[in-house]
Amino acid sequence: MEATTKVNKKGIIIIPKGIREEIGLKEGDLVMIRVEENKIVIEKVDLWEKVWKCCKGSAEEAERELDEEEEKFWQKR
Repeated sequence: MEATTKVNKKGIIIIPKGIREEIGLKEGDLVMIRVEENKIVIEKVDLWEKVWKCCKGSAEEAERELDEEEEKFWQKR
């Protein structure tokens, strides 16, 4: 899908409803914005994919690794 939209004076861009629906983008979702070859690329961030890519192995190993990360976080505080 392709659409044309306008940039307001504060740099806000409205993503048309059809495009949001096509990728399942909802209010509160995170997006990654970057520049590639003079183009702006906006990509939905899938946090579950990031969590599962952070570890290798079983769900139990993933849970253990996340627990260790949480423990390190609280130790720094």
